[in-house]
Amino acid sequence: MTAVQINTMNIELWQSIGAIADSEPLMRRLTRYAKKLVKEREEDPTLMTKKEFFQMIDDAKQEINEGKGHRFASVEELDRYIRSL
Repeated sequence: MTAVQINTMNIELWQSIGAIADSEPLMRRLTRYAKKLVKEREEDPTLMTKKEFFQMIDDAKQEINEGKGHRFASVEELDRYIRSL
């Protein structure tokens, strides 16, 4: 998603919040839904910090250097390996 798209989405979100801000029941529902979304994001096991991501890459490089990993010359070679698993 581009910066312009993100900015447009942010503007639309704030305009929508402004349109319902004077309605306590709607704001209550919005707050509950936002909390639900935050909880979903926190529970995502695939999310990792930047530090964790780069540590994973460093670990993989170390395994390759120790002869424990795999090195692929092309994407096609990687695809063949994955399909053989």
